[in-house]
Amino acid sequence: MESGSAIFAGTVFALFGGSLLVWTAVRVWHREPVAEDVSPVASASLAVVAAVVALAVGTWCFTQF
Repeated sequence: MESGSAIFAGTVFALFGGSLLVWTAVRVWHREPVAEDVSPVASASLAVVAAVVALAVGTWCFTQF
């Protein structure tokens, strides 16, 4: 992967994963739903898993250049 595109992709994934993790934490902290009409535990768990996967992909992208 080219250096510039690896840095860009890693930054996008890291920002998305970090933002999703913070947003989910704030929603759970305030006892607000993460997703409408879904179990609160299931939606929060899925959001956290998606955030961690995005952070892992971002980290992987940063190691590829």
